[in-house]
Amino acid sequence: MNLELSAAHWLYAIVTLLVIQTMLFRRGVVLPTIVGTFLVAWIYKGSIVGGFQAVFNANLVAAQELFSIFLIITLMVALLNSLKDIGADEKMIAPIQKVMVNGHIAFFVLVGVTYVISLFFWPTPAVPLICTLLVPAAIRAGLPAMGAAVTVAIAGQGMALSSDYIMQIAPMLSASAAGISTAQVADKAVILSLITGGVAVTLAYVSVRKSIARPNSEESESSLKALKALTNVTPQAEAEMSATTENEMYESRREIWGKLFAVLVPLSLLAVMIFMFSTKIGGAKSGGFEGGDGAAFIGGVAAVLLILASVAFRRIHALDKISDHITDGFVFAFRAMGPVIPIAGFFFMGSSDFTGSILSLGEDATKPAFLFDLVQSAQSAIPENTFFSAFGILIVGIITGLDGSGFSGLPLVGALSGAMESTTGLDPSTLAAIGQMGSIWTGGGTLIAWSSLVAVAGFCGVPVLELARKNFIPVIAGLFVSTLFAVLFM
Repeated sequence: MNLELSAAHWLYAIVTLLVIQTMLFRRGVVLPTIVGTFLVAWIYKGSIVGGFQAVFNANLVAAQELFSIFLIITLMVALLNSLKDIGADEKMIAPIQKVMVNGHIAFFVLVGVTYVISLFFWPTPAVPLICTLLVPAAIRAGLPAMGAAVTVAIAGQGMALSSDYIMQIAPMLSASAAGISTAQVADKAVILSLITGGVAVTLAYVSVRKSIARPNSEESESSLKALKALTNVTPQAEAEMSATTENEMYESRREIWGKLFAVLVPLSLLAVMIFMFSTKIGGAKSGGFEGGDGAAFIGGVAAVLLILASVAFRRIHALDKISDHITDGFVFAFRAMGPVIPIAGFFFMGSSDFTGSILSLGEDATKPAFLFDLVQSAQSAIPENTFFSAFGILIVGIITGLDGSGFSGLPLVGALSGAMESTTGLDPSTLAAIGQMGSIWTGGGTLIAWSSLVAVAGFCGVPVLELARKNFIPVIAGLFVSTLFAVLFM
């Protein structure tokens, strides 16, 4: 197919390469994407005023497309904060400590609990809860601190976040840029994340198996003391905190409601998950969760649970406290995802679905698809090989994850996946899911020391660079296997 490429197309290609190069140097890409949006629009429309307008429009379009992401993060973080008020977050996982009878069981319990909690609440808010309550119990059972850190990182920052199957933020970013439905990417991403995670967890267990000590041994107690020293939580401090809490006037009510919501919230979220899976398996017409419907469902349930938890404990003060929780949730959401908006705005220009709004073109005007046009014009030069395409998009995803975010590269891999549809034998949703794996497993907090892996290392009391090295072989092997599976079976 012969396409006539304009100067704006070539400028778009140059800016895209510059963005990738910037990511390689571990620098933020917000500045080059904003400047790129301005220059591409200016050259295409021949108007500097049109360039200024496009910068605003690109951010506005991206914000409109992605606002559901901010809202679901807000509600889930607000719910978690309301549970902290009544101590329900601690009570939810306290019984699990009793299951950790030895280091081997503790390893797999940490995997399961971290994965499930991170699916619903995202790993970043969940890490302090898991590392504060479960990691000390795992270390006491004989699991080394490094083994616990590897487990939390792979199960939460990697396996749960890379699929993001419940909140569907990651697949929504990938799918929006690719011009396909979120459900298509989400369903494939969850399969690839489980394969990647299964391989990574297996290899990680093999690597730490010999270093697992006996329960309550001198080695495990020494590790536990070192962890408590790093986190400033000593037995004396724990006793003082407990005594202070017991003297509070509201402690009795807090205890009752804490126990109730420690049961109610997990059961509610489990029911949501079962219902969502049942609609996919049964193909129920009335409850099919396509696009953002699944996120809307879990968000609505979270909002109701937030209200119930706040009103039950705070009573009349809940009127103000709920506002505080939602505000904190929005602050967290914009800190985590805010930079993605201008990045997504630039890569949305790669698709004709968005350029009309971004460039303020009329309904009858020809709408350019800068990235899609570039890929189609180079179709003859791109090898029509599924292995080349799949591993190529994986490498691009890994490169985009080097900035330490994991999410900022999703608009790029999504746009590339949609543009490569006609040049490869793979479905764009498969390519988008593969690129999503590379980006999030790398930058989401398993391979990059300057990512949220720092939080995991800090809470577990291990060096972050050593933790990144421990994760490297298991994660890379998992990504290779899952990509190979996608090529052969998807």
